[in-house]
Amino acid sequence: MSRYVFKLPDLGEGTVEAEIVGWRVKPGDTVAEDDVIVEVMTEKAAVEVPSPVSGRVLSTTGNPGDMVPVGAELIVFETRPTEAVGPGAAAGTAPTASAVPPPEAPAAATPMLTTASVTPTPAAARGNGSANGHEHAQRSRSGRVATSPAIRRRAHEAGVDLTQLSGSGPHGRILRKDFESFVSSRSGPKLVRSRGTGQPGTHHSGGQSGASEASAALELPTEEIKVIGVRRVIANRMSEAKRNIPHFAYVEEFDVTELESLRRHLNGKLPSGAVALTYLPFIVTALVRVLRDFPQCNALYDSERGVIIRHRAVHVGVATQTPEGLKVPVIRNAQSLQLWELAAEMRRVTEAARSNKATREELSGSTITVTSLGKLGGIASTPIINAPEVSIIGINRAVERPMVVDGAIAIRRMMNLSSSFDHRFVDGHDAAALVQALKERIEHPAAIFID
Repeated sequence: MSRYVFKLPDLGEGTVEAEIVGWRVKPGDTVAEDDVIVEVMTEKAAVEVPSPVSGRVLSTTGNPGDMVPVGAELIVFETRPTEAVGPGAAAGTAPTASAVPPPEAPAAATPMLTTASVTPTPAAARGNGSANGHEHAQRSRSGRVATSPAIRRRAHEAGVDLTQLSGSGPHGRILRKDFESFVSSRSGPKLVRSRGTGQPGTHHSGGQSGASEASAALELPTEEIKVIGVRRVIANRMSEAKRNIPHFAYVEEFDVTELESLRRHLNGKLPSGAVALTYLPFIVTALVRVLRDFPQCNALYDSERGVIIRHRAVHVGVATQTPEGLKVPVIRNAQSLQLWELAAEMRRVTEAARSNKATREELSGSTITVTSLGKLGGIASTPIINAPEVSIIGINRAVERPMVVDGAIAIRRMMNLSSSFDHRFVDGHDAAALVQALKERIEHPAAIFID
């Protein structure tokens, strides 16, 4: 028997690291070649990594939420000698023929790869099992602590000095259980009573009843949810977009009475069981035609090169709510699709995103995004641009309202359209002109289909 070290492979598109979302195996498990061993998240998509060999898992590296660089040790297998030598071993893995250690030893002796920048103490570098007290003293003097980025964040948020902790991991590494134990030992429910100040925490005239209620409130449990996977990518992208892009927001109301009439007419002719048309295919069809006159809005900004890339093809991203969070599947070459084709493709990519079956290509490459909250659309919204795009169109809820039409009050179906543009590259005049051109076609539905 021998050990087979599998390293995180190059996942393509310039990926240099990936986040561990969840392990499908644990030390001691037996796996077959091509079994999924771990799910990781890149900046592009979630990727299921298959096992390169058959064997028993000796150790894994990293917890959910940890970042692992490409080429770093990911998992160690115990394999038969014939399985440890082959094309997979030559492609970045490191099989060894050393004696197999006891099952529990590798898990305890394998360091986390997310702290490669942490400098070990001299004793640790020599492999000398120094006492925790010595490790703690070394960390206190150097000011650097061996632990994961997730624990560093939690310590920063909780105001905990990590040099005060003694780690139980390899070379004094602080593990999650060490951190949680330290936090639990220094915290506990406290009831602070003050006299009649009327401020929060004051004990008013209620005797023991008021004290009991306050105590019960302090003892209510909290829940910590680690920000990993799709939610982490969303958080990072939204933060970058709001931090780096000066948004110009523009809201206009559309009279969709005639469009609603056309939509109902077309849906009335559908065969039983067919999916009905929503407003979205009509709006995207109109948008495709309008963008011909406003190419600066169908563009991407390459910040590294300082270049705006205008696209003739319209690749429409459709913001889609999924159980994992917001995803943006892409309808490619929307300018070449008819209404029904567009509606069918829209259903296909959004369902693929919701069921987590969308490919990486289907979740990237959009040139402009459309977002809609459907019945939850509200009166107006301020959508965040899906960088590196420069434009996003948001659809709000359609409602019937009394409006003045030709000097008389009439009930019309109205809907607001909210849009945001990157004001560095799209002037306010051009943004408003695009929305007004879109409004003209939507309010006169026949114009949607005229080139």
